[in-house]
Amino acid sequence: MGFYTRAYGAVALLATLANGQSIQAVSNVTSGAPMVDLGYVKYQGVANTTAGINYFRGIQYAASPSGALRWQKPRPIEASNNFSAGQVYNAAQIAPACYNSQPKSTYTDPTNINAFPHTAYGESEDCLILDVLAPCHPMSTSLPVVVQIHGGGYTQGSAQSYPGDALVNASNGGIIYVSMQYRLGIFGFLGGAEIADNGVRNAGLLDQRSALDWVQRNIRAFGGDPAKVTIWGGSAGGGSVTAQLIAGGAYDEPPFSAAIAEYPWWQQFLNQSEQEMQFNTALRLSNCSSVTCLRSIDTLALAALSQGVENSTYPTAGDGYGVYYFGPVVDGMFIKELPSIAFSKGHFYDVPLLVDHDAYEGYIFSNMTQTNQMEETTDARELFPFAGPAFFSRLYQLYPASDYNSTFYQRQTWFGDYIINCPTYIMATNAVDRNTNSSAVFKLTFAAGSELHGATSTFLASNITGFPSANNATLAQIMASYWISFATTYDPNPARVASAPFWPSYVSGGAGSAAVGESVGFDTLAVTYTTIGPVADPDVGAKCDFFYAHQYQVQN
Repeated sequence: MGFYTRAYGAVALLATLANGQSIQAVSNVTSGAPMVDLGYVKYQGVANTTAGINYFRGIQYAASPSGALRWQKPRPIEASNNFSAGQVYNAAQIAPACYNSQPKSTYTDPTNINAFPHTAYGESEDCLILDVLAPCHPMSTSLPVVVQIHGGGYTQGSAQSYPGDALVNASNGGIIYVSMQYRLGIFGFLGGAEIADNGVRNAGLLDQRSALDWVQRNIRAFGGDPAKVTIWGGSAGGGSVTAQLIAGGAYDEPPFSAAIAEYPWWQQFLNQSEQEMQFNTALRLSNCSSVTCLRSIDTLALAALSQGVENSTYPTAGDGYGVYYFGPVVDGMFIKELPSIAFSKGHFYDVPLLVDHDAYEGYIFSNMTQTNQMEETTDARELFPFAGPAFFSRLYQLYPASDYNSTFYQRQTWFGDYIINCPTYIMATNAVDRNTNSSAVFKLTFAAGSELHGATSTFLASNITGFPSANNATLAQIMASYWISFATTYDPNPARVASAPFWPSYVSGGAGSAAVGESVGFDTLAVTYTTIGPVADPDVGAKCDFFYAHQYQVQN
């Protein structure tokens, strides 16, 4: 399986997967189009010579997880289909997304409880695909690879959510970009004992691992180096990067060599009783009595059920304003413990790490109608159902109303700290303490663009070269160069553009142990509208220490 080639000739065939779904082979191989031979199948992509990118879209990495394969481990595509090694299949079209849903707190169709959101390219249960973007003129035959895990609260998004076109173009032939899809909502994150006994929990996370394993087996054919794979994700994508870092207790060799966790979304992990409530709600709304029944219902009905469960449970314990009801849980196998506990014990992969967060992470996840502390506390008790009076008393001591001009800003501040800002502190400090190379840890705070959750994305992700959606082209060029440099050297500095300031490692700002309460002085790169430079980590202190010390109450 060598580096991909240009295609010549013609073929017209129809393949049928093991699950019975048909996919169309190429009817006419386009002369000069990029083609890749994976050994078990050949794919024809499409080239954009203006952008300098060869696109391979909709490549299946696992069998359709439908019917009896619902809530089962993903089956590698090589062992689950009857592709012919001599046939050529179309990889030029964007594939449908996995079915999406959304929290009731942001729901847009209250007239229909079961109406799920649609994506631009449609939806399918047979959605375990990835896209590969490779430079038309690679600088070597073994390029570093960036694998994007999209965000969206584990209920939304697709392989198109964080386009890599501009980044590949800016790398000047230096990187390959892979974006994956994984099961979402009820399809990927239904919990409960019956699911565990008759399948797997965290199916969506297992999909991600399956995609990473596919990259290890096949990326050489695209000109990529499987020994130099950086996983990258923002929001729930950053939470997914966290999950992959702690997977299985981190006792084996990971299918990646570095990690970027942007604004990592550490929402609450439902405990066993909360999972049973989730599962029983699904049974009740579907008129089913078992997981066997749930596996038999129509795909569209299951998609509607995913949205119905989201809507019928809010607000309740574990499902407060701004969080998503489906997501990772501790299953004792893939996820053995809460992320904060795993990091505190050193149960994470020893790889170079980059983390960041935006200035107002809690803003879009807070309720503007809350006007007093009573309403705020009612909401907080739904988020933290296992916290007692002392927890809330200390919470408001650390975030006193007098420090904010409204209840909304008070709530957005502590919510952003709990779910994103403090996780970056936990990850960075523990990585510095336990990684072999403590200087290969970097942190950034971003107060430019919208300054809200996901603000960095317009400066890093674009399907048009040059990042035209960013309101500052110079800053986009700087940010992209940091990311490309980290992906190629595990350090944001060596390949950065000349206008980009030096980014010190997290450990360079302080001395001694990075244990909680002892990490004063650790450096982050602060990006604002007007300046870029190192500052002491603003997340160090009593607030994050408070959430870290109450990991069982906040369940992350």
